[in-house]
Amino acid sequence: MKILYIFPHPDDESFGPAPAIAAQLRQGHQVFLLTYTRGGATKVRHQYGYTVEEMGKIRYKEMLDVADVLGLTGMQVLDLPDSGLKDMDPIEIEDITENHIRNIVPDVVVTYAVHGISGFHDHLVSHAVVKRVYSKLRREWDNAPSRLAFFTLAQSEKDDGKFTLQVSSEDEIDCGTPLSGEDIEKGARALDCYRTYQQVIKEARVLERTGDTVYFEFFQESFSPHVTSICDGLQDSE
Repeated sequence: MKILYIFPHPDDESFGPAPAIAAQLRQGHQVFLLTYTRGGATKVRHQYGYTVEEMGKIRYKEMLDVADVLGLTGMQVLDLPDSGLKDMDPIEIEDITENHIRNIVPDVVVTYAVHGISGFHDHLVSHAVVKRVYSKLRREWDNAPSRLAFFTLAQSEKDDGKFTLQVSSEDEIDCGTPLSGEDIEKGARALDCYRTYQQVIKEARVLERTGDTVYFEFFQESFSPHVTSICDGLQDSE
């Protein structure tokens, strides 16, 4: 099946989802990534004396390394304003998202849960945009994705050290993807690609927080007990 992850920034795909992406690729699925911004506005740039543009170029290069490590089927990184998605006309972002989905024709689309995990407004905008586009396509397009999944954290993962993160309840979670040692190792290598972000990765305790399972909610679906793959219960469109 085709799976399309849509996130606002470089590293969003690696701060938790990367081992699940590795598992999905290992299982034979095609996995694509769309990132709205190059992440140049991050405060980390001040440590290096980089401008927003310079930091964006560096983070883009780091993302290319991530794509190689994970073996992504395809990746597109846009250059919308980092930390500025809330100031954009949402219809513009929706149009970009819809065109990309129509081009990829994924079976499953993945983005952040409604709380955005960190609560950062770019994350919240991405959730709202993707959910609206998905709902629109389900009404209008025969080839619309069959499922919208939201990457999230479980309550047991709330102890994250320096950063306060939002989690989903047991009732909200529909999928827990178990990770092999190979998946976890690839996730760690993906994080290593973000050379300018190593201190943040350490302080966020990304690897410890992820553990051996990655969790997802499903939009307008409910599974109890949890399924183990975001593709479970779907028929391949190909």
